[in-house]
Amino acid sequence: MRNPIDLILIFSLFTLATSRNRNYFERGSSLSVEEDEDDSALITSPDSSFTCGFYRVGTNAYGFGIWFTNSRDRTIVWMANRDKPVNGQGSRISLRGDGAMVVTDVDGSVAWETNTSSTAAQRAELLNSGNLVLKDPSGKILWQSFDFPTDTLLPHQTFTKSKKLISSRRNGTYTSGYFSLYFDSDNVLRLVYDGPDISSLYWPNPDYTIYANGRTNYNSSRFAFLDDMGRFFSSDQLQFNATDMGFGIKRRLTLDYDGNLRLYSLNHLTGSWVVAWMALGQQCLVHGLCGRNGICAYGRRGAKCTCPPGYEVIDPSDRSQGCKPKFNLSCSNPQPVQFVELLYSDYYGFDLNTTHEISFDDCKKICLKDCRCEAFNYRLERACFLKSALFNGFHTPNSPSRIYLKMPVNVETSEYTVPNGSNLVCKSGDIEVLQDTASMYKIVLKRVRWAYLYSFASAIGAIEILFFVIGWLLFRRHELPGTVEDGYRMLSSQFRRFSYGELKKATKKFKQELGRGGSGTVYKGVLEDEREVAVKRLGDASQGEQEFWAEVSTIGKINHMNLVRMWGFCLEGRHRLLVYEYVENSSLDKQLFSRSCLGWKERFKVAIGTAKALAYLHDECLEWVIHCDVKPENVLLDTEFEPKVADFGLAKLNQRDKPDSEFSRIRGTKGYMAPEWALNLPITAKVDVYSYGVMILEMVRGIRLSNWVLVEGEGEGQETELTRFVRTAKGKSQGEGEESWVEDMVDPRLAGQFSRKQAATLVSTGLSCIEEDRNKRPTMASVVQVLTDCDDESTPVRL
Repeated sequence: MRNPIDLILIFSLFTLATSRNRNYFERGSSLSVEEDEDDSALITSPDSSFTCGFYRVGTNAYGFGIWFTNSRDRTIVWMANRDKPVNGQGSRISLRGDGAMVVTDVDGSVAWETNTSSTAAQRAELLNSGNLVLKDPSGKILWQSFDFPTDTLLPHQTFTKSKKLISSRRNGTYTSGYFSLYFDSDNVLRLVYDGPDISSLYWPNPDYTIYANGRTNYNSSRFAFLDDMGRFFSSDQLQFNATDMGFGIKRRLTLDYDGNLRLYSLNHLTGSWVVAWMALGQQCLVHGLCGRNGICAYGRRGAKCTCPPGYEVIDPSDRSQGCKPKFNLSCSNPQPVQFVELLYSDYYGFDLNTTHEISFDDCKKICLKDCRCEAFNYRLERACFLKSALFNGFHTPNSPSRIYLKMPVNVETSEYTVPNGSNLVCKSGDIEVLQDTASMYKIVLKRVRWAYLYSFASAIGAIEILFFVIGWLLFRRHELPGTVEDGYRMLSSQFRRFSYGELKKATKKFKQELGRGGSGTVYKGVLEDEREVAVKRLGDASQGEQEFWAEVSTIGKINHMNLVRMWGFCLEGRHRLLVYEYVENSSLDKQLFSRSCLGWKERFKVAIGTAKALAYLHDECLEWVIHCDVKPENVLLDTEFEPKVADFGLAKLNQRDKPDSEFSRIRGTKGYMAPEWALNLPITAKVDVYSYGVMILEMVRGIRLSNWVLVEGEGEGQETELTRFVRTAKGKSQGEGEESWVEDMVDPRLAGQFSRKQAATLVSTGLSCIEEDRNKRPTMASVVQVLTDCDDESTPVRL
C-alpha cells in the first residue's frame, strides 16, 4: 500500500499536467495574466498545434490571443484586444455567468468581449484548427474566433463579405495598420491602403479590368478559404497554390505589415516560416508603403523607402510616415521654380490633369501656371500628367518612367541615394535639374528605344488580355464544367504540366538537338497548338516529386522580357523535363565566337538586356534567384537580337543534396566562375556579377577569354586570355588617352564600327564586375543604370 504523501504527490503532478494541457475553461472561471508565467493561464489545442492565452505586446501590455505552439517566435494568428492591450497585473479573461467571454483590465474596465451575453455558453474551447469557440452544453458553437479574424486566415477558416484581414501597424507590433483584405461591393477580393491621408486600391492591378486580372464579379456570393493542401479558392475565381502544396504542413495566410498578402508554410524542424506564395512579387506595387512624397526602391534585402531630392524623412524609425519638403512652395508664396527630373521613377495616381497630344514644353508650362501642381509626368506618347499630390512613389531600373518635381530654384538637389544595396549615389546621371528656361526640354534620345520596346510589350500584353477575356466569356456562356475552365485558365497562363508522351511526340522522339550542357540536353519541338518550344531533358536530380514541383512552379511564375519564358514541365517517374519558349537566333556564343561577326549595336543591346534580367532575378522577382551559370551559352537571342537569359533557377533543381541545404557542390562553367566558389565562401548574387563581367569583356573582345595562351618572353609560362586582357586594359587605360586604348581592346572584326563611349563603358564595367573581392563588385541594378546612361541611337562610328 502506497504512502498517503506519495498519493498526494502523484495526484498533484497529475493535476499540474492536466492543467498545463487543458484545451478549455468553464463558465464562471477566468484566466489571469499573472498565471501566464507558469502556464496555468494557457489552453492548448488537443494536438498541441495552437496555444491560447495572454501574449506580451509591450513592456507592461498584454493581448489575449492564439499562436502556433511550435513556431520559433510564437506566431500570433488571432488577438482579441489588439488595439486595447491590458496591464500585466490584475488583468484577466473570464467566461461570465451570463455567457459572455470578457477581457478586463486591472481597473475592471472591459477591453474586449463577445456578443454572447444571455446565452447558454458553457465552455471556451481551443480546437485543433486554431479556432477558439464558445459551446453550449450540447456542444453547439455559439461564437468562434474564426468569425473575427485579425491579420491571418487559417486553413478551413471561411472568409466572407462581413470579414476583413487588417495588417499590423509595424513589424513586430500587433495594433491595427492601414492595409486591408476584403470583398468589395462588386464581389471582388481586394487589397487596399486606407491611411490617414489617402485610400488606394492596389491589388488586383488597378490599371486592368476585373476580367483582365483573371477575376469575375458575376457571382452573388462572397467567400474564400484555404485548405489543408495549401490551395486557396475564392468566389471571384482567384485561385492559387502553395509552392510546397501537400498535406501535413502547417500554414497561414497573413496580410503583413508591409501590405503584401503572403502564404506561409511552417518548417517543423526549425520552427521558421517559408513564403509559399505572395500576392505581389514586386513589393513597391503596394500603395502607401512609403507615405507622402516617399519613393519605394528595391534594395538587397527587399523594398526600401527613400526621399526624393529636396525632401527629408519625417521619422527615420517609421518610413511609412513619408517625407517632408525642405521648402515652402504654395499658392500664397509664388517664387522662381525649377524642375528636378528623377529617372526610372513615378508616382501612381493623384492626377490633377491629364492631357494627350501635347508637347513637353506645354506640359511644363501648365504645371508652372497651376499652383496646385507638385510635379508632372511626361510620356513619349505625348501624354502629360499633372500631380496634385505625391503618393505611391516607386523607383525601378527596369522602368522607362520619369517624374519632374517642382521646387524653388534655391533648393539643393545634387545628390539622391537609391537604396539598391550598394549605397549608390545618383548624381547627374539620374537627376537632371531643368531650370525654367526655353532650353529645359532635354529628352534623352538614348533611352527612346527602350520606351518603344516597353510599348510594344504592352501592346502584346493587351492582345493577350483581350484573348483571355473573349475566351472566358465564351466558356461562361456555354457553362462548361469547372474542370474545363481550370484547364483554360492554365493554358491562358502558359504554364502547365505536360505528359511525357506529349513531349515525346512534340520533339519527334527527341530528334533535333539544340544543345547540351551540365544541366541537360535541349531539343526542339512543336506542340499540338503549333507553338515551337525548346524541351530541356534534365539529368538525375536529387529532389522528390513534391520538391521538384515546388521549384518548377516558382520558376514558372518568373516573367521578364529578357528571361526565357517557361511554359511547363513534365514529371513522370524518372523523367524530368522543362518546356521553354523557342528562341530563334540560338545562343550568344554561336553568334559571337563564330565566323559571322555580331555587330556592335547588337552586342550592346545584349549587354543591357542581360543586365536587366539579372537585376530582376536578384532584386525584383517573387523569389530571390541566383543564376549561378551566366555565360554566352545561356543567353539566347530572338529575331531582333533581344537577349533572353536561360537556365535561371536550375541551380536549385540540380545542385541540392537535401531540401534544407545550401548549394552543396560547385555549379558553373570554368572561366566564368567567381573565386568564392573555389574558396568555399557563401554564395551570393555577386557570383552572377562576376560571370556577367567576364561575358561582357568577351563581347568587347570577340573571343573566349578563358582560353590559355603563352606568356611572351617567359618560356613555357601560360595565362588565360582574361588575365592578359585585364592587365592590358588596366595598363592602357591608365597610361594612354581614351582614343588610343579603346581601339586596341575591341574585336578587330568590327573594323572600327563601334561606339567608343560604349566600348569604354563596357570594359570599365566588366573590370569592376570581376574584382576578386566581391564587396567591390557592383550590383546588377547599378550596372543597368550605368549601361542605360550610355545607350544611344547613334550609328557606330569608325575610329
